[in-house]
Amino acid sequence: MLNATYEPLSVVPAFRAVCLVLADKADLIADDGHLLHSERMAIPSPSVVRLRYVVKVPYARRTAMSRRALFARDNYSCQYCGGFADSLDHVVPRSRGGQHTWENVAAACRPCNLRKRDRTPAEAGMWLARPPRAPREQAWITAAVTLVPEQWKPYLARAS
Repeated sequence: MLNATYEPLSVVPAFRAVCLVLADKADLIADDGHLLHSERMAIPSPSVVRLRYVVKVPYARRTAMSRRALFARDNYSCQYCGGFADSLDHVVPRSRGGQHTWENVAAACRPCNLRKRDRTPAEAGMWLARPPRAPREQAWITAAVTLVPEQWKPYLARAS
């Protein structure tokens, strides 16, 4: 969903987008090629809708911390050995006051996570491939969907 200024606001389900279009609160900008049918009408399934009014966004959006978003940030690879990551590791263990934040959590494979245990990487003799940090500003979109549709890309490029 885009703001009236074509700024990306959020990812909403198709049903919500259709409701906004039917209520004349949003305009259909792009569809995904499918039709949604009711008893008396058919409407294209929206892929991109633009609100007809400006919504003020009072804060800088930050991607919510989740397993899916963290694995996407680290490309599903263990930050210690480069293998396939299937668990999360707190760089500074929570038992030692480490926080559950973007800057303290890294993707890890189970063997590396078990080897590190409740020690810091230096104590365990293990080194991170890259320091963990919060994702880029527009990363909330890739955290919301697995694959970004082609119709979205022109609007995401404007926002960057």
